[in-house]
Amino acid sequence: MKDSRTSQFTITHIRPSKGFTDFGLRELWSYRDLLWFNILKNVRSKYRQMALGPLWIILQPLVIMVIFTLVFGKMAKLDSDGIPYPLLTFSALLPWTFFQNACTYASSSLVSQMSVISKVYFPRLIVPLADSLAWLFDFAISFVVLLAMMAAYGVWPTWRILLIPPLVLLTLLTTLAIGFWSASLTVRFRDVRFLVTYGLRAFMFLTPVAYSAAAVEKALPEGWKWIPAANPMYWVIEGFRWALLGGSRGPAVAMIWPVVGVLFLLITGLMVFRRTERSVVDLL
Repeated sequence: MKDSRTSQFTITHIRPSKGFTDFGLRELWSYRDLLWFNILKNVRSKYRQMALGPLWIILQPLVIMVIFTLVFGKMAKLDSDGIPYPLLTFSALLPWTFFQNACTYASSSLVSQMSVISKVYFPRLIVPLADSLAWLFDFAISFVVLLAMMAAYGVWPTWRILLIPPLVLLTLLTTLAIGFWSASLTVRFRDVRFLVTYGLRAFMFLTPVAYSAAAVEKALPEGWKWIPAANPMYWVIEGFRWALLGGSRGPAVAMIWPVVGVLFLLITGLMVFRRTERSVVDLL
């Protein structure tokens, strides 16, 4: 006879992942509601108890845009590739701000959620994913501001704007590649998050954010011009300018190698993250 008192319960077995190719994507899909909940929670909590609140979404890139325009556009008089300097810098700050903030938060995501991870089971991939995807909300708001600035300057988007979603996807994949690696390493070495934070700030000046790619090519010797093109964010930023502002440097065959590098780092970072996930509670 079936015991009615036990028939209503479901037994769930939680086992560690096996092998390096078990990414747990099926399990992550089954927890998609929790992922969405964490994204919304991160969006709401970022600007809570701030005097200006969500206005910081717009103020952060606008202030940096003004500084870059004054220093590099007015004082240094760098080549803007025929694009108004405020648009040149703001269009680059959109993907870069998303990339920098998402990487910074993802790198310390496991450590910051230590109290939850040590008590409740859920796919740990949700933590860096939610911290990264939450910044897409800020990106969307800033993108509307950029469109308004373009209208003020009389610059109108063309069919090239269709390239923006693939460029955003490339930015997200680059973010997750760095996020998975840094989040895994931060569990063991807490100073990795500081390396990511300050490294990205320095890396911004090695990427054509405050200036155009034309200014970089003029400054570099002939045999060194391939170095900026090895950076995937170089193609993202110049792609944004090409797609929205009519810049001269759009997609090219040379971007295949940086994309392949991002995919390699993403897959290996996911493998290392899943490996770390098995003992993350003990390490935290």
